Amino acid sequence: MTEISFYFNLADRVDYACRLSRKAQRQGVGLAVAGPEEALAEFDRRLWAFAPTEFVAHDWAERMSAVPIRLHAGTVWLTRKPLDAPRHDALLNLGADVPAGFETFARVYEVVSTDDGDRSAARARWKAYADRGYAIKRHEAGAVA
Repeated sequence: MTEISFYFNLADRVDYACRLSRKAQRQGVGLAVAGPEEALAEFDRRLWAFAPTEFVAHDWAERMSAVPIRLHAGTVWLTRKPLDAPRHDALLNLGADVPAGFETFARVYEVVSTDDGDRSAARARWKAYADRGYAIKRHEAGAVA
């Protein structure tokens, strides 16, 4: 069954998501990042702002065919459609809703800021996961290496 983890009370959820993706990539976890176009574009911009030694290889799943197959495993895939990701190890959700196909991933990461609207949407996602019988792990904001 998919493992669901919520990370709460983040001052900057996109920054935390970027650091979480760097950690996943360093651990060899195949990561897809899902959400609306504008959230993914901001995530993409932030990843490019990392120092060269901290670079996170990433690309849009829609352009997957342009990326050599040997690089697919180490690439973080940005997508509006999580099922399009080449690997389903983990899914990081930047959207307001439960992502379609989340149950095909081994893990789902939900990042939640201190914004009231974001917290309200996260409560609805938590309830949706719980109503489907998923155990949920709660984490307070903390350092991600």
